[in-house]
Amino acid sequence: MRLGVLGGSFDPIHLGHLILGETAREQLSLDKVMFIPAGNQWRKEGRGVAAAEYRLAMVRLAVDGNSAFEVSTMEIDRDGPTYTVETLAQLHAESPGIEISFIVGVDALADMPHWKEPRRIFELAMVCVAARVGEAVEDDRVTRIEMPEVNISSSVVRERVKEGKSIRYLVPDAVERYVREHGLYGG
Repeated sequence: MRLGVLGGSFDPIHLGHLILGETAREQLSLDKVMFIPAGNQWRKEGRGVAAAEYRLAMVRLAVDGNSAFEVSTMEIDRDGPTYTVETLAQLHAESPGIEISFIVGVDALADMPHWKEPRRIFELAMVCVAARVGEAVEDDRVTRIEMPEVNISSSVVRERVKEGKSIRYLVPDAVERYVREHGLYGG
């Protein structure tokens, strides 16, 4: 089993996340891509992230209909801070012999030295970095995923909602409805 792991706040999940998951699935010949919404993110304390239940619901809505995508609650279910190294170790414990491709962006790769046990992350998974065309990746331990140019970020989506602007075509329709129905991000 070749599993891609794509974690993050997903606050909210947007089309760029989904394009990354599908691009990684194709380029890395993955059987599944597991989206893992973060629980208690120790690197983002004090930043006002939406409640886990909302972020999880939006991820589930976003991946619905793609049989190669699945959602895990393992980090949300874990007490205390969540660490990638523990998530990868748990996946190996639950499925011995699994091949894990841990999918990150260039920004996350640059921040990895500050994560808990970064060397072990490279032992537990093939680290795959999503880079835009022409974007340099300065780490020979990683596998590069060639990403199409998708200029969408969760912070831009949140800001547009706050300003009363449309987020159509930035997030799946079901996620847009969910954000509006639950009054997320000041909208």
